[in-house]
Amino acid sequence: MASPSTSLSLFLFLFLHFSSSFSKTSSLFYSSLLLRPQTPPIDSLRHYRTAFFTQILDHFNFNPQSYQSFQQRYLINDTYWGGAAENAPIFVYTGNEGNIEWFAQNTGFILESAPKFRALVVFIEHRFYGKSIPFGGDEDVANRNSSTLGFLSSTQALADYATLITDLKRNLTAIDSPVVVFGGSYGGMLAAWFRLKYPHVAIGAIASSAPILQFENITSPYSFNNIITQDFKSESQNCYRVIKGSWQKIDMVANQPGGPQLLRKSFKFCKPADSQSIQNWLYTAILYTAMTDYPTPSNFLNPLPAYPVKQMCKAIDDPTTGNDTFAKLYGAANVYYNYTGTATCFDLDDDSDPHDLGDWTWQACTELILPTGANTEDSIFPASTWHYADRVHYCKSLFDVEPRRFWITTHFGGFNIERVLKRFGSNIIFFNGLRDPWSGGGVLKNISSSIIAIVAKEGAHHVDLRFSDPNDPKWVKDVRKQELNIIRDWLSQYYLDLAQY
Repeated sequence: MASPSTSLSLFLFLFLHFSSSFSKTSSLFYSSLLLRPQTPPIDSLRHYRTAFFTQILDHFNFNPQSYQSFQQRYLINDTYWGGAAENAPIFVYTGNEGNIEWFAQNTGFILESAPKFRALVVFIEHRFYGKSIPFGGDEDVANRNSSTLGFLSSTQALADYATLITDLKRNLTAIDSPVVVFGGSYGGMLAAWFRLKYPHVAIGAIASSAPILQFENITSPYSFNNIITQDFKSESQNCYRVIKGSWQKIDMVANQPGGPQLLRKSFKFCKPADSQSIQNWLYTAILYTAMTDYPTPSNFLNPLPAYPVKQMCKAIDDPTTGNDTFAKLYGAANVYYNYTGTATCFDLDDDSDPHDLGDWTWQACTELILPTGANTEDSIFPASTWHYADRVHYCKSLFDVEPRRFWITTHFGGFNIERVLKRFGSNIIFFNGLRDPWSGGGVLKNISSSIIAIVAKEGAHHVDLRFSDPNDPKWVKDVRKQELNIIRDWLSQYYLDLAQY
């Protein structure tokens, strides 16, 4: 008996959690059944050595507890670095909500770009994730309650990155080496915010699939699932109709005599499951397939073929399944959950967390309120609305905290972003692929001559940051070439300024 290999991302985005579309009483965040082990696509970690930095617990207060410290992990590669004497650049990845090794394994653009610029490459792990655990590295202590989890926030993480980068440059005698930060999904949000908050530390930022506008009264909560709907509609109207009609059919069969047994047999579950769990399981496959609809095979969330949305719809449209809706849905879900063919049944109770993503729930309950769970009547998912009160109720019951509803837009901005950033920002690339549901909350238009939006009609979630593939289409290569040229311009200007002042 085996379970499928899958994973939860925030930023992945990180893949970022949101309200269920199926029930007002359901959890506001994905259940831990989504967190499964997987094999990394390549042994990319061999390129890095692991180091630890003694990081302060609280950057913004001066009480005794603030001076406690913890060991923050980072990965470093100096193979291509031109050295401090040449003021060679430093490329830094601003870690997401998970184990930093996972992101290094799936973010090849930085490493592949390093030889072109003779750059040092550093991946920094986000506090409270992976091995960067405060309070003696004890997760049970760090996650005990809101008094300890209160030190987990985006602002503390950015201060961590600034402190670590500054100290690293000092130790390398590389004070004048320019820093460029990179990030995808939540990490992309952090990269953009880092450039805005710490412009003296980083000369520029590549913020890929960074939904910095996915907040209340800026981006519609219907946007996210509308994009998923369009992804599937664009492949096949029949595929869209079958999925759209499946939710009601699952509910109906689950409530019939013998229905749970039929559903278990149809979907090859390891044991009986209720309709809510089955719908969430299917919803997850559809969502993450849309997010990672890459033009070449991938293994970021799960092993997937090229253009997995097309493959899902191909399974649904398969004439050999006749009118058997559940056989069609099983074939589609198998693309996401069992593309390797190794799973003999699907265990919906698996609560493993191989990428150390669990503490994202705290961030989604305190500051990162990203409304995405609403559905129109035309949606591929059941019609629903998003209510902030549901989030409050969930977070109060789980942590006894109420979200700071508008803190992120107060602290980092977001409203009237074109006018605001044009006035004071510079040197940020915002990449978005329009097949990525998070692109609805992304920056899709140039803001100034140095705050550039690169938009790819066929692009998925931070596809630009992936390792290159010989079969990458021309548009992917062109996106990366454009990003490299912009980075080269930033560095050229930096060195000119350094020579003058």
